[in-house]
Amino acid sequence: MVLFSFSFPATVWALDGFGPWSATGVRGLLAGLLAAVCLFTARVPVPAREHWPGLLTVAGGCVIGFPLLTTLALRTSTTAHSAVVIGVLPVATATISAALTGRRPSRAFWTAAGLGALAVVAFTLQQSHGLPTLGDAYLFGALLVCAAGYAQGGRLASHMPGWQVIAWGLVAALPVSTLVAGLSLSWEPVHPTAKAAVGMAYLAAVSQFGGFVVWYRGMAAVGVPRASQLQLAQPLITLVWSVLLMGEQLSPLAPVTAVIVLGCIAATQRARS
Repeated sequence: MVLFSFSFPATVWALDGFGPWSATGVRGLLAGLLAAVCLFTARVPVPAREHWPGLLTVAGGCVIGFPLLTTLALRTSTTAHSAVVIGVLPVATATISAALTGRRPSRAFWTAAGLGALAVVAFTLQQSHGLPTLGDAYLFGALLVCAAGYAQGGRLASHMPGWQVIAWGLVAALPVSTLVAGLSLSWEPVHPTAKAAVGMAYLAAVSQFGGFVVWYRGMAAVGVPRASQLQLAQPLITLVWSVLLMGEQLSPLAPVTAVIVLGCIAATQRARS
């Protein structure tokens, strides 16, 4: 959660030197090559055929869809406003996971998760004065595809190590990542800067690969619905980064929202499925 919380600021930094399509393609390409080296070094066998639909969902949602849509959104939206995606994502992930597995979390779980998501959504929308934009459309699409990738990744992590789930997802997406990187670098202007390089390195090594290694392992250990609710705190950490690193103004409501969200997290962790 902490590792992912820096993804939006890192994306803004990457956009300092790359276009949105270039940033998406290059981060996917670099992360995919890193994942391929790890799989080859560990001599990991190719996953069974029945696991590939889920891995392709991870590739489409977490490697291609979410990075591209959030990068497009961050061209016009602030990191604080974009954190609304993370606020709603846990509930969407739990919903899709319940549909995939047939398991139904308790009413107390859904109540606490819904209240936490509403608190985060209200807070982030208040910062942008509640005005919907094209960026909001991108964020909504990113929410859906990422929730599907999280749910499928969490399910697969019960059959194989979490790092292998995201690694194979990255490798499966390599043809698309390579094509997008090659084409976009030829038409989008690229102005390499130190900030862009740091942002791109973080996105490829941590946001796209390293963060998922521990994330999927945690989802396999405690279950997708409960693990997903821990992400309710992620927007608030992102807001801290937006102030410290991006110079954005933090709303006075932040401490109130933090208390509400942390209370909801505690409630979801205690609720029985």
